[in-house]
Amino acid sequence: MSPFFGPAQVMLLLSLVSLAASCTEQERISLLQFISELSRDGGLSSSWRNASDCCKWEGIACSSDGTMITDVSLSSRSLQGPIPPSLGNLTGLLRLDLSNNMLSGGLPMKLLSSKSILVLDVSFNQLEGDIDDLASLAPRQPMQVLNISSNLFTGQFKSATWRGMVNLVTLNASNNTFTGKIPMHFCNISPSFAVLELSYNQLSSTVPNGLGNCSALRVLKAGHNNLSGSLPDELFNATSLEHLAFPNNYLNGVLDGSPIINLRNLATLDLGGNILTGSIPDSIGQLKKLEELRLDRNSMSGELPSSLGNCTNLIIIDLKANNFSGEIAKVNFSTLHNLEIFDLVYNSFTGIVPESIYSCRNLIALRPSGNLLHGQLSPRIRNLKSLTFLSIGYNNFTNITNTLQILKSCKNLTVLLVGSNFINETMPDDDSIDVFENLQALDIGSCQLSGKIPFWISKLTKLELLILQGNRLSGPIPTWIISLNYLSYLDISNNSLTGEIPVAIMLASEKTAAHFDPKIFNLPVYDNNPSRQYRIFVTIPKTLDSKQQQIDSLANLQELDLSNNNITGEVPAALESLNFLSKFNVSNNDLEGPIPTGGQFATFQNSSFGGNPKLCGSILGRRCSSTQVGPVPLLTESRLEARSYLQLPLVFSSE
Repeated sequence: MSPFFGPAQVMLLLSLVSLAASCTEQERISLLQFISELSRDGGLSSSWRNASDCCKWEGIACSSDGTMITDVSLSSRSLQGPIPPSLGNLTGLLRLDLSNNMLSGGLPMKLLSSKSILVLDVSFNQLEGDIDDLASLAPRQPMQVLNISSNLFTGQFKSATWRGMVNLVTLNASNNTFTGKIPMHFCNISPSFAVLELSYNQLSSTVPNGLGNCSALRVLKAGHNNLSGSLPDELFNATSLEHLAFPNNYLNGVLDGSPIINLRNLATLDLGGNILTGSIPDSIGQLKKLEELRLDRNSMSGELPSSLGNCTNLIIIDLKANNFSGEIAKVNFSTLHNLEIFDLVYNSFTGIVPESIYSCRNLIALRPSGNLLHGQLSPRIRNLKSLTFLSIGYNNFTNITNTLQILKSCKNLTVLLVGSNFINETMPDDDSIDVFENLQALDIGSCQLSGKIPFWISKLTKLELLILQGNRLSGPIPTWIISLNYLSYLDISNNSLTGEIPVAIMLASEKTAAHFDPKIFNLPVYDNNPSRQYRIFVTIPKTLDSKQQQIDSLANLQELDLSNNNITGEVPAALESLNFLSKFNVSNNDLEGPIPTGGQFATFQNSSFGGNPKLCGSILGRRCSSTQVGPVPLLTESRLEARSYLQLPLVFSSE
């Protein structure tokens, strides 16, 4: 349910308990007919039988004088089946809430044409059909709030459809499959019109000029559609706007600084995921009530306006994936005491992380990665007591030892991504770096660091993701890695590690399967390659004997790539039991013997086995001699069930 429905829906909640108890026989029959036509009534029929007076029934409220039913509130009751028109017989009904159920079929016109209903909420169901029939409604319908979001409605979204709803204040039709244009005549039809939510549909064309005439319009959301063109200047005449959101469309042009200053009440400006160009206008600083500024994933450029520091109520600044440049320090962040999320990833900012950012004591997530920043983090970062997410990767920062020594004071850090910095430095092995007690994701990859895998990592007991690839680490793989009980993803490829791999180093025990929840992160750990989101990764260092790996216990493995190593031995027959294995590659190794033929092996291409001259089998057209024996089954001393990363919706790719 939209948070912007206002007093009408507050009344819906407050009036669930009536001051008197009475109902007419006609009302009682109408309610019983309603549940009798449902295929699943959520236990209401048995509940309602306990009282003869329907004003005492669960989810029913009556007027204070007990003369009629005014509220039917049956949200989240697992109701299933069509909505019977019998509810339209409740002549005193003011508010009807059937949201969050499994109702199907169409929306009865008897409800929409009701002479009494003010608030109708059927959101989050499976209702379908189009709404063109609304155009035939008699004029001057009393409806004020209509929420039909998150259903299966289709058809054109036309102004004529709504001409009878002259009292409409709030319309939420988001998350359906409506086509056509955004109607421009809402405010001509209903002068009090205040909330329009049309996100997640298939609307096209441009943003209409007429919406600028809506003097009472507070919320305009139409993200995730196919809108194009530029924002019309007339739109900024809607001076009551508090939330303006058109993310993920095809809007172009620049953000004009002159008209935007009319929106002095604006709290949310979300134009992310479009094709906007130009810079952030200096006049943005006049929007003193602005709390969220989202201009991410556009083609905007230029420097940050210093006036941004005047928006002292800002909570979120998201400018990722643009062409912004210059120094971040142009903005005085010491005035932004409410700032919680600051995301600058994938731009061209230069200079250092400004000292003033460390005054933002409520900062939870900071991501300046993927820029041209240099220098060192200031010890003042210790002031950010609420910081849980820090990503500074792919810059030119120096002094990794000092960085980690400083950051260990940030006790709440959950994600720390510092890879592709500190080039050619030494991996710190100071045992005092052991107080990242809440850390779940650590990336120190692609730094060309020398040294060994440090022991202090073993003390990060909540660690689930560890990336150390692309360094010059040497020595053996430490056996203590298997003591990280929650470790689900490990990448130590492209180093100079030697020796054997500890048993079960890549396996995740059953207790980790339900632990990882990416929703705890304030920003996605990696968000630049969604196609990799559900892949399984297995990273094997070179010079490993496949007989030592307990591969047969990876029951849920879907992809296994061991190519371009120096692996010896035979292809284990135990791999035939991996029923989910869809991609397999052992090319360019020193394997020998017959290739298994059972299970998924019949689906693999011969290129999966190339570059192993001692392998034989029909897939390679190379007959095995009678002296070659089959693969030796793997030892199974410690069977640990591997976990499929289908339950780990993170995108593990370079940042």
